[in-house]
Amino acid sequence: MSRFARERRVFFVEEPVFDGGAPRLELRERPGGVCVAVPHLPDGIGSAAAERLQAELLRGLLADQGLADYVLWYYTPMAVAFTGGLEPSAVVYDCMDELSLFRGAPRELVDREERLLADADLVFTGGQSLYEAKRDRHPSVHAFPSSIDREHFQRARAPLPEPTDQARIPHPRLGYCGVIDERMDLDLLARVAEARPDWQFVLLGPIVKIDPAALPHRPNLHTLGLKTYAELPSYLAGWDVALMPFARNESTRFISPTKTPEYLAAGRPVVSTPIRDVVRPYGDLGLVQIAEDTAAFVTAVERCLALDAAERESWLLQADAFLAQSSWSRTWRQMSDLVDRAVAARRLAALESERSTSTCSIT
Repeated sequence: MSRFARERRVFFVEEPVFDGGAPRLELRERPGGVCVAVPHLPDGIGSAAAERLQAELLRGLLADQGLADYVLWYYTPMAVAFTGGLEPSAVVYDCMDELSLFRGAPRELVDREERLLADADLVFTGGQSLYEAKRDRHPSVHAFPSSIDREHFQRARAPLPEPTDQARIPHPRLGYCGVIDERMDLDLLARVAEARPDWQFVLLGPIVKIDPAALPHRPNLHTLGLKTYAELPSYLAGWDVALMPFARNESTRFISPTKTPEYLAAGRPVVSTPIRDVVRPYGDLGLVQIAEDTAAFVTAVERCLALDAAERESWLLQADAFLAQSSWSRTWRQMSDLVDRAVAARRLAALESERSTSTCSIT
């Protein structure tokens, strides 16, 4: 979105905050030019009232900002509840996950996705598996797997100042960064930590939708909390191996982890459970070690730790050759071109409809 903001105005509407005050829309411009709009709603109101107020606030935003020619870009189908009646130049559904399979997913989500698919001009998917799941449900579906800000994460390949909370942790360090939720195989993590008490496990990220007490507690497990995007290279630089210990469940069926190319750009050997969009292509190309159970996971980490200088250099060259094929700038350019074509197609259809109506009335 920051790339889109270089040539368009971008308003990112977040989910509402219920804080007891009068309904209002808080606007904050972020570095890069994206304006974040946060709806503040009264406590204790029902979902119908919340959606009505969000619709009013959104229409107020369009009016106040003079937005008459705009694209609606959806990350969640739930937003169709407060965007009905708007007249966008085009509609994009950017499907990053199969949200209906997540724990606590709203019952209305499936029906609202059907509505969104019917209204959308374009559907983008965050991975190949999602593309295969959606391609027969819309005439214009396009796969955009996780890309990479290579320069940012490649900083981790050089010595960086050690973050204070990680500096006290001995090596070898095995790290994970990302949301800690039902998608993580916490039992696998605990078993590997028990099997190799000499390894240290560093977990970065917020704990979401699970009880923090459910996290395994071991002397060699270190939960350091949420870190900023800018801080991540400093943490990754101090890891010996990067991990993706995802569970095999409904919520991980279609995920395409962004951290896969980020870990590779950082120069960290990677071990992952057999997530489909990691196996294809990263596992098949030998860029990521794939391990299904505790014993295989331990063996895969040992293999990564045992890489000699020549093997590591060969692996890095292969990883860099793969990563050179993608970038967020390239993804943005392809998406932008598709959006421009969708806007043009809508305008042409509207013009032809107008001409047809005019011809009929004359006749």
